[in-house]
Amino acid sequence: MESESKTQAPLGAFTAGDTEQKPSLKSITVFLSFSGSGGVEHIIMNLVREFARRGVAVDLVLIRARGPHLKDIPEGVRVVQLNAAHTSSAIPELARYLRRVRPERMLVAKDRAGRAAVIARSLSKVDVSICLRLGTNLSEALSYKSAFNRWSRLANMRRIYAKVDRVIGISQGVVDDIRKITGVPAERCRVICNPVVDESLILKSKQPLAHPWYQTGSRPLVVGAGRLTQQKDFATLIRAFAKLREELDAHLVIIGEGRKRRELEQLVAELKIQDYVDMPGFQANPYNWIGQADLFVLSSRWEGSGNVLTEALALGVPSVATDCPSGPSETLAGGKYGALVPVGDYRALANQMAQTLRKPLNAEILRSAVKEYEVGFSAERYLNVVAGIE
Repeated sequence: MESESKTQAPLGAFTAGDTEQKPSLKSITVFLSFSGSGGVEHIIMNLVREFARRGVAVDLVLIRARGPHLKDIPEGVRVVQLNAAHTSSAIPELARYLRRVRPERMLVAKDRAGRAAVIARSLSKVDVSICLRLGTNLSEALSYKSAFNRWSRLANMRRIYAKVDRVIGISQGVVDDIRKITGVPAERCRVICNPVVDESLILKSKQPLAHPWYQTGSRPLVVGAGRLTQQKDFATLIRAFAKLREELDAHLVIIGEGRKRRELEQLVAELKIQDYVDMPGFQANPYNWIGQADLFVLSSRWEGSGNVLTEALALGVPSVATDCPSGPSETLAGGKYGALVPVGDYRALANQMAQTLRKPLNAEILRSAVKEYEVGFSAERYLNVVAGIE
C-alpha cells in the first residue's frame, strides 16, 4: 500500500509574470521516480513548489523516494509514497491510487514512468489525462545501448506514446526527436523551457566559499558540473583544460559525483594537472561554485536542454558548450550567447575557452538569454498545457 502525508503551502516564493492570475487547474497529480540528486528531481521540485504557491492542490506520487531534494517538498503538497522498488512493479499500486483518488490530470516525468502511467490508467479504467514530460534526447541516449535494447525500447515507446494525451519536451530538439521515433503528432507536443531560474538561485550563488581557489582571484577559474557519467563527457573537458593551460594559468573545478570518478582522476594524473583540477563531489549548493567562476563549460555528448548551462547564464557567467543534441544550441541561440563546439573535440573546446576568458560577454546580456526559464513563466505554461488550454 502507498503511504501519504499532507501539509499546507506557504506564500511568497519568487516567480515571474502575473502572479495574481488564477491557476488553470485546481488539482494535479505528479508522478515520478524520485531516486537521486539529478536534474529531473530538481526541476520537478521547482514546478511543484510553484504549483502549490499558486493554490493548486498537488499529489506527488513517488517511487523510490530518496535523495537530497526530498527536503524541499513544500507544505501543502500531499506525498503518496509507493512501496514498489521499480517503475514497472509500481503499476498495480499506481492503478489503485487512480481508482481511489480519480484525478483528472497527471503530469509524469521520465519515459519509463510514462509507460507505467499509461498501463496503470488502462488497468484502473480511470479517465485521467496523461501529460508526459521528457528531458533528454532519447535517440542519442539509446545509441549507446545494444541493438536489441534499442529495438525493444523503441517498439514499446511507439505503442505507449500513442496513448499519451500530451508530450512536453524541454527543447525543440527533444520534441523533434520524440516525434521522429514515436510518431506522436505535432498537435500533441509542446516545448516548455525548464523552470530553473528563481530568487533562490541568485541568493545561493552569493554564499561565500571556503575553497582557496575562490579566495585569491588571481587565476581564471573554470567550472563544469553534472554527474560523472559518459553522457557528461568530462574527459573532453579535462583534456581541453590541459590544452588551455598551455596558454593560460587557470584552475578547473568539476562539481558532481558518479561512476566515472576513478577514470577521470586517472586522466588528470596522466595529464599531470593534479595541482590545477579539483573534483569536490556532489554539492548541495552548486550555485556559488558556478556563480563565482570566470567560465562555465558544458561538455556533454547529449542533453535535453542542459539545466546547468541555463543556470550559469542566469548567474551572468560566460559559458561554452558542445553543440550536442539537444538544447545547448537553443539556449545559446546558435552561438549568440556563448560559443558552441563539436562534441568530443577538446582542441576546439580549449580554443573557445581561451577566447571566452579573454573576451567574455556582459553579464546582463547573458541573463537576458534565459527569461523563458524563470520558474513562474515555465510553471504557468505547464499548468496550461496539462489543462489542455494550449
